[in-house]
Amino acid sequence: MHAATTPMRPSLALFGIEPWRAALEFASLKVSGVPVTASGDGHPVIIFPGLASDGRAVAPLRKYCTRLGYSAMDWGRGRNNGPTGDIGTWLDALAEHVENLMQGSDQPATLIGWSLGGLYARESAKLLPGRVRQVITIGTPFNASADHTNVGWLYRLVSGTKAAIAPALAAKLRTPPPVPTVSIYSRSDGIVAWQTCLHAKGTHATDIEVRGSHIGMGWNPAVLRVVGERLQSAQTAHAH
Repeated sequence: MHAATTPMRPSLALFGIEPWRAALEFASLKVSGVPVTASGDGHPVIIFPGLASDGRAVAPLRKYCTRLGYSAMDWGRGRNNGPTGDIGTWLDALAEHVENLMQGSDQPATLIGWSLGGLYARESAKLLPGRVRQVITIGTPFNASADHTNVGWLYRLVSGTKAAIAPALAAKLRTPPPVPTVSIYSRSDGIVAWQTCLHAKGTHATDIEVRGSHIGMGWNPAVLRVVGERLQSAQTAHAH
């Protein structure tokens, strides 16, 4: 990681006020909104919700991307209950599902994932060469080792076992996909340690800090602005 600080579990104080902060962020979006200053090229934008959430949770983000002029949709699998069975087989099936969502468009997609959904976005991009334009993750703790207790629950879920996640799988999840990749994170995240959302030095990926809660990231105006900027910059790069 490009931060020297050892990952720490977010404080109980931050954790306890997550719902309150998320509500304030939602109110801020409703009151101020996020201006639309550019026109999108209509390419598919697929959004993966976090653990125990569904398309309703990412609706503000999806609607914002639609307003920008992109063909935005959620992952279409309902509630995210985590992978089941063999993780490799499960991810292969998910990537096939994602490719089906892109049918009808000859443009590569942007994959956006919130929390656990960010791991889905990253791994799907690795399995769909030439079909993904960029990946954006939001509060996704991909850069952790097996013994990081602050994300142990998530890694145990992804590994499909209560035992510690295998180092090989941890390394796989840590490796960014071979397309432009952005990680949006918050130092005041009350669910995951912000350090685990950072890429190692020397990768082609970019980390962008915002201020906000974990639960409210999907409608945090600062997050939406970053997403809009990255969609526009990738659109410009793709056009050339």
